[in-house]
Amino acid sequence: MSGGVDSSVVAALLKAEGYDVVGITLQLYDHGEAVGRKGACCAGQDIHDARRVAEKIGIPHYVLDYEARFADSVMDDFANSYLSGETPVPCIMCNQKIKFKDMLDTARDLGADAMATGHYISSRLGDDGWELVRAKDHDRDQSYFLFTTTKDQLDFLRFPLGDLHKSEVRDIANEHGLSVAEKADSQDICFVPTGKYSQVIEKLRPGAAEPGDIVHVDGRVLGRHEGIINYTVGQRRGIGVALGDPIYVVELDAVNKKVIVGPRDCLSTKIVELRDVNWLGSQAIEEIGEEGIPVYARVRSTQPPQAATLLCRDGRFLVELHTGEDGVSPGQACVLYEDGQGRSRILGGGWIKKAIAASDIDINDDASAFAKNQTEVSIN
Repeated sequence: MSGGVDSSVVAALLKAEGYDVVGITLQLYDHGEAVGRKGACCAGQDIHDARRVAEKIGIPHYVLDYEARFADSVMDDFANSYLSGETPVPCIMCNQKIKFKDMLDTARDLGADAMATGHYISSRLGDDGWELVRAKDHDRDQSYFLFTTTKDQLDFLRFPLGDLHKSEVRDIANEHGLSVAEKADSQDICFVPTGKYSQVIEKLRPGAAEPGDIVHVDGRVLGRHEGIINYTVGQRRGIGVALGDPIYVVELDAVNKKVIVGPRDCLSTKIVELRDVNWLGSQAIEEIGEEGIPVYARVRSTQPPQAATLLCRDGRFLVELHTGEDGVSPGQACVLYEDGQGRSRILGGGWIKKAIAASDIDINDDASAFAKNQTEVSIN
């Protein structure tokens, strides 16, 4: 119970259906900074809101101090990722390392038969066990942030909101007289109170941001920067240099402390290589091979899935984006689906190790031809 309307409604629904419900709230980051903030999560006022809901519906409620675990497993990784030139997604890391690991273990220790959450996603029993499926409300669908969920975890997890729209959830909250019925949703990254990532990284890693050159893709040095943590791939404004034509951040070279910029067409990505792949599909991932299988891929939570091909070559997992994508950065997630519409099944996904620009490869439409050409493409 994060203190928001979604998890509160899940608790109320399960209690009304006769389940023996125990509410768990995690305190994840600085309690003081969160007090009075709108759109926070798992800190400050949210803990009080969760406790009030538990009292209202008549269930026991526990607050667990996970602040140290959250700092070690999520915030430190966030800072390290930015300093290495990546664009991390800490909400995924929180689900993977805290909510669906530590908290799930706690639920089992309490003797629970299942753990229910307020995420907008569904699960269903298939021929080979539980499957993960996109939510009915695509505007709220959180499958992008849950691709690391394992098959073993799915046996224990339940997602009661997967078949509901947000408006229906608020209606249920009002029907149960919950004080959080109209509470604002959590926004952006919970532990970044100002929305400025660089300030948090400087606080976590004082002095780690080092200045360097801003370099055009043609090799020209255009200016200086105060640290790559102030930039993200695809950024156009606030770069610190100006040319006659618009320029964008194309790459962040952490080793050489360079911010590499260029025209928009340099942002187009055709291939992504994945690391730490979590596979939920029915077909064994080892059987995918060089010929590949058709999938639909998302490299941003705000974009719909696009047609793609997943290939495996020499132990490397590669995703060919059929129409390409602009501004893809290492550290982002690439989530794979069975199809691009409706209540599609999530096949899994991975973290982007490298984005390969369309201009850097010679690729045919045929996936097998692409696989054969990979020996000529450096993706290390």
